[in-house]
Amino acid sequence: MDIYLVGGAVRDRLLGLPVQERDWVVVGATPQEMLALGYRQVGKDFPVFLHPETGEEYALARTERKTGPGYRGFAFHTSQDVTLEQDLQRRDLTINAIAEAPDGTLIDPFNGREDLQLGLLRHVSPAFSEDPVRILRVARFAARFDRFGFKVTHATNALMRTMVDNGEVDHLVAERVWAELEKALATDAPQRFFTTLRGCGALALLFPEIDQEYRVVGQAHTGQPLPQPLQSLRTSVTASTDPCIRFSVLMYALASDQPLAQRMALVEDACRRLHAPNAYTQLALTAIRLTPFALGKTPADRLELMESGGAFKNTGRWQPLLTVYIASGVLDQATADHLSAVAEKAGRINAAALGDPGLSGPAIGAAIHARRLQLVESEY
Repeated sequence: MDIYLVGGAVRDRLLGLPVQERDWVVVGATPQEMLALGYRQVGKDFPVFLHPETGEEYALARTERKTGPGYRGFAFHTSQDVTLEQDLQRRDLTINAIAEAPDGTLIDPFNGREDLQLGLLRHVSPAFSEDPVRILRVARFAARFDRFGFKVTHATNALMRTMVDNGEVDHLVAERVWAELEKALATDAPQRFFTTLRGCGALALLFPEIDQEYRVVGQAHTGQPLPQPLQSLRTSVTASTDPCIRFSVLMYALASDQPLAQRMALVEDACRRLHAPNAYTQLALTAIRLTPFALGKTPADRLELMESGGAFKNTGRWQPLLTVYIASGVLDQATADHLSAVAEKAGRINAAALGDPGLSGPAIGAAIHARRLQLVESEY
């Protein structure tokens, strides 16, 4: 039995990045041997085991065979005679197909280290084309490693385009698309996720709303100005690390020249198709719906923004909403800070602060609103 560290942990260490998690591959073992050593089996499709002390994943070396369309159509084969190189060959990119032996020796049959040095995202073998999720993964790695200048090789991009043309992307379910999108949103260059997908033709199928923003016929996916939603997404990186806020900035910029109701409908449809979490959907829609009040200059506009934006309800939505507006250029930092400070003062006005025991029912709410409006008027 031989055990090797594989994949992302090896790649990230070679790039000088912190290692978030470690995955291992076991060569020459059987499931029974792993269980006898105290490992707990968790894999159903193929044997994956959890280490009895660290909880890290140990997978038996395996090969796979395409049996149907999409990312689920695979049959896996594990046995003691499956070699490390055979296991590495089934992986997506050369930079993810490097293994490390216990003594620190690197096993790199597909020249992943060289591609790390050259900044290239290159597929390991033609088997790459059998799993459409790999298109999303390449786009995510392009976003994550943008600061290192990584590019998708022409051959890999051509293979991805062939996969799109062959209909493989049609088999992706919303949950898998969202999982990769959410990870990409957390990177330093999330816009690269979308430009990479456009480069192989997948953007029109997976994110047609964004693809529509490329209004110039034949515009290339690189070397040209980004459409406004992707420019806004790029800008959002400096405003927040929260994927929810970045997603909302992206959605906010869609169809910005259209009427409010049309923008709302477009974003609602996109969120529903992507199975976006409710928090993501609601922040994006709230930002669009309250735009007239965010842009408004009257005390009534400002108070409506506070009330409808959650400033007085302790929902946690108010500050993210302001951040979306800042990142989208609707508010500058000073204006948002002032709004936040005034909202905090207005939030202290409640039934007890009115000092009028004769009020009851709806009259209390009306009186609180009136007092808050007076405060807002005095602050502007």
